[in-house]
Amino acid sequence: MRHAPVTPNGDLIRWVELPGAEPARLYLHGLGATSPVYFAAAAAHPLLAGHRSLLLDLLGFGISDRPTDFGYTLEEHADAVAAAVEAAGPRRVEVVGHSMGGAVAIVLAHRHPGLVSRLLLVDANLDRIDPDPRRPGSSGLAGYTEAEFLAGGREEVAERVGAFWWATMRLAGPEALHRSACHLARATVPTMRELLLGLDLPRTFLHPAADGEPAGAEGLRAAGVRVVAVPDCGHNIMLDNPDGFAAAAAEALRSAS
Repeated sequence: MRHAPVTPNGDLIRWVELPGAEPARLYLHGLGATSPVYFAAAAAHPLLAGHRSLLLDLLGFGISDRPTDFGYTLEEHADAVAAAVEAAGPRRVEVVGHSMGGAVAIVLAHRHPGLVSRLLLVDANLDRIDPDPRRPGSSGLAGYTEAEFLAGGREEVAERVGAFWWATMRLAGPEALHRSACHLARATVPTMRELLLGLDLPRTFLHPAADGEPAGAEGLRAAGVRVVAVPDCGHNIMLDNPDGFAAAAAEALRSAS
């Protein structure tokens, strides 16, 4: 495990690093998750192994620090990740981002264009979501005010999300979890989709085949984004179908565009 200070107060982002060849790969987890849990098997898969891999936990999540005075906007997450990557030393990274991690990856590539060589987005958030506490995911968390979430909403969420997601969600700082969900639901301005369309680098968007094509798939393709369906999986593609994910990811990471 390695770490780097990423805020003026010295708060640490931590990551698990697998040695290997350049270009390095940066793995970013989704809301309430942690990269070593969600991506370890994928990074070590025979189709993906051999590259230096940083399985990084966003500030507020997993093994990273959980400051309560951090805003947890997507922009702040991206800047903190950039500081950690710069401390780690690779000149450029290929970024694999799942769900909220994909949204952060897009903002990272937009704000720090010299740092990111290509994007692999795994069922990533691209658009604004209306908050609704009855729904799962970021929409449900964003349906609470922060005071409501800290006063009991977190426990309600724990009952709804189930044991699998809660196993990693419980590691997140309550403020980090709620603020990240709210900013993810609000989206960036311009939105993550609009930022993605404007990026000049290889980009691939993986989605579960069972869900059908993501909204705006034709617009993504028109902008040069490869849209790839992965069979036999749900939202957690890398966990539900490791071989299918590895095959799609390996193709995306070696493609020229």
